[in-house]
Amino acid sequence: MAPSTDSSALSDVSLPEKDAEKANRLSSERIAEEGSEKAVAGAIHSKLLSIRDKKKKSLCCYLMGGMSSDWQDIARAIENGGADIIEIGLPFSDPMIDGPVIQHASKVSLDSGNSPMSAIDSISNLDMSIPVVVMTYYNIIYRAGLYRMAGRMAAAGVSGSIIADLPVEEAGSWVATAGDAGIENIMLVAPTTSLDRTKVICDTSRGFVYCVGTMGVTGERDELPTSAKEVAAKVKSVTDKPALVGIGVSTPSQATSVCAIADGVILGSAIVRRVLEGENARGIENFVRLLRNAIDSL
Repeated sequence: MAPSTDSSALSDVSLPEKDAEKANRLSSERIAEEGSEKAVAGAIHSKLLSIRDKKKKSLCCYLMGGMSSDWQDIARAIENGGADIIEIGLPFSDPMIDGPVIQHASKVSLDSGNSPMSAIDSISNLDMSIPVVVMTYYNIIYRAGLYRMAGRMAAAGVSGSIIADLPVEEAGSWVATAGDAGIENIMLVAPTTSLDRTKVICDTSRGFVYCVGTMGVTGERDELPTSAKEVAAKVKSVTDKPALVGIGVSTPSQATSVCAIADGVILGSAIVRRVLEGENARGIENFVRLLRNAIDSL
């Protein structure tokens, strides 16, 4: 991978070359050797297993860091509404997996003076009792330095990371470095991923496996694509790690439908759109509670 640099998003970070070189010497074999022992150690994995053991489904909600002046209040409202995990997006000007809604939220955050690092630091002020996952892109991590980024996340109270553009063949260094800092790195499986490759991705993933519900970018859909259930079934056929479906799930009824197979759901664009439209923390809490009640009805 040859990560690009983005000066507008990375104005407060620099590349510590020795750290990057040291991280790149860590091998994927080390991840395999640590295996399940490392995978079960984290707060995310333990929490989701506990929920599944109670025959319940997990709810993860996404919010773009810094997208509004009250985004921290909204993050707390998401927890109060019943989310089990909150995913915080780091603002970035080239969010390749994100659709127009989250792209706009990222631009709003950057235009307000936020950066990836400032968004991470702000997480320490959230005082959440649920695990916090950061969603970002690998060139941000590479540019900052793997050890520096993992340490910064850990210091802010982050429990997990989702690196949307990091392929499993190149994930070993970050998975190991993040793991040493107590960060569980969550890998993505797409509807088009072969079964053999799915197994490799699931073995590498920590916390849970992110099942991409539909091909394309993030965004709300009027109907739940059939691929959302199919990718969850594929993942569950090769791993016992929790399988959560995101991208393509937008409503309480869609969340309920996909949870018939998946261990949980991830909703982002439906929440971010409401915030961009001026919905306050109380309104977001009510929406999250609708999602919670829907999946709890199973």
